[in-house]
Amino acid sequence: MFEDLLSPISVSLFGVLVALLLLHLLYSSFSSNERPEPPGPRPLPLFGNLFQVDLKWLDKSLFELSKKYGPVFQVYFGPKKVVVLAGYKAVKQALVNQAVEFGNRDITPAFYDLTKSHGIIFSNGDSWKEMRRFALTALRDFGMGKKMSEEIIIEECHYLIEELEQFEGKAFENTKPFNYAASNVISALIFGRRFDYKDAIFQAMVRRENEIIRLTGSASVWIYNAFPWLAPLLKNWRDLIKNVKGNETDAMKLIADLKESLDPEVCRCYVEAFLIHKKQLEDSEMKNLYYHDENLLYCVTNLLEAGNDTTANTVKWGLLHMAKNPHVQDRVQEELSRVVGSRQIRTEDRKNLPYTDAVIHEIQRLANIFPLALPHATSTDVTFQGYFIKQGTTVFPLLTSVLYDESEWESPHSFNPSHFLDKEGNFIKRDALMPFSAGRRACLGESLAKMEVFLFFTSLLQHFHFTPPPGVSEDEVDLTPAVGFSLCPRPQKLCAVRRK
Repeated sequence: MFEDLLSPISVSLFGVLVALLLLHLLYSSFSSNERPEPPGPRPLPLFGNLFQVDLKWLDKSLFELSKKYGPVFQVYFGPKKVVVLAGYKAVKQALVNQAVEFGNRDITPAFYDLTKSHGIIFSNGDSWKEMRRFALTALRDFGMGKKMSEEIIIEECHYLIEELEQFEGKAFENTKPFNYAASNVISALIFGRRFDYKDAIFQAMVRRENEIIRLTGSASVWIYNAFPWLAPLLKNWRDLIKNVKGNETDAMKLIADLKESLDPEVCRCYVEAFLIHKKQLEDSEMKNLYYHDENLLYCVTNLLEAGNDTTANTVKWGLLHMAKNPHVQDRVQEELSRVVGSRQIRTEDRKNLPYTDAVIHEIQRLANIFPLALPHATSTDVTFQGYFIKQGTTVFPLLTSVLYDESEWESPHSFNPSHFLDKEGNFIKRDALMPFSAGRRACLGESLAKMEVFLFFTSLLQHFHFTPPPGVSEDEVDLTPAVGFSLCPRPQKLCAVRRK
């Protein structure tokens, strides 16, 4: 056995590890003599701090580290350094006050696999600027955040209510219709159509979108980001690629159908607007660096994934909170009945529903859908709160620490709609509510998502009273999230009892 330990391969491996350790120590002592870097736990050679964080619930683990190391600290995911920003003040200062310096997207290996650095979310530079600008303009033209999108959402509310009515007040666990409803709203803007909830291709696309978001936040994919050469050994990475390829195929088919029927005189959706603009550039022989098939495909998949997951999960969390807090649900429904009655609720009613509005904002805060936001990267060398951060450094704006910041919220870990009400019961905004992130990389669909959550949530509470299933108490409603890149509710049963 001793001879095995002294084999040439073992000796070489030991030598490599010793060399790595020496290089790490030399680098650490050299860098400490330069401009001060953020504090953080001491990393191990090669592995960094991977043994000191819980990759299965990373935001919670980083939040705990922030209590020891402060609002700006660094950790190593393998050999890769990451600066973590914790608390409202630090996150706002970086994303809003120093938006340009912290405005790049960090393209991890997994994010590169999703879009090859094309599209809107996982891209940088002029391509990102142009694709984001075009998407905002086109989606607003087709009604995002306006009256037109309100009509699309209200129509989808009717389909969602019909789905829940089929359970006849009995306990149900199938929450897929919430994802279908949210997906149909963004699909109407992207493709100019909605899909039947029973459409097999539509169901598969929505399922894969949710799987992609879950898998990108799994522990093994975090390991892949640190050590990409491990990819073939990781089942979650193989499943991620399978889901990505499946959705690319289905999205390309939908785009091809629109391309075949394209009429430049009648533009009905985002895809057609992109295709028409692309053809105009080609016909005029103008330089066209960004309007190509890859950007179209990945802009579409970006919008579909973002438009499904956050909105649907916020509504699901909202219904669970209502089942767990029946006194809150009763008060919301009393306000809805008094102000709106039985007519269809509209976005303009929000200003007359202060308690309901406060409840929705508290749901968004406590749900903490995207706890890490999406990772940023510094676009230049920057000094931040006295610490030097090198250009290209990965930055995690820890939204968990903002939404649960004890210096900003009176009871950060409790469901408390009073966070958004003054003493007279009027709704008040709170700057520390950042569920859509902030700055240059804030969610471009924020106005649409807010409208959707408001209309879906209030329409459902107009028609149904939500309770735990028979034999389950309010205290037993489980608010522990299923952790992926986003936090969604664990599967559990609810009853949607028709209101009289």
